[in-house]
Amino acid sequence: MVLLEFSMSPMSQGESVSRYVARSLDIIDKSGLPYQLTPMGSIIEGEWAEVMAVVTACFEAMETDCERISTQIKIDYRAGPAGRLKSKVDAVESILGRKLST
Repeated sequence: MVLLEFSMSPMSQGESVSRYVARSLDIIDKSGLPYQLTPMGSIIEGEWAEVMAVVTACFEAMETDCERISTQIKIDYRAGPAGRLKSKVDAVESILGRKLST
């Protein structure tokens, strides 16, 4: 199972890139994979091929009208069941004994 965190934005479309981020989030949301949007990127959970297919789809959508794209990807693979997107946060909250802002 893979947790993949990534950010992707055009470098040639001006200062505000939210419409391009929204385009990627539409793809992520429609993928059906568990995900979490953060202010600095998105985290997707799934099998390697599934999460990489989502990143590829986001890139292909962006390259249609963007000449330069910056992408950062961080991947955490661990053999075992799904659910780590939530369980990793739950584990830290359990240690602290309180809910955190996520």
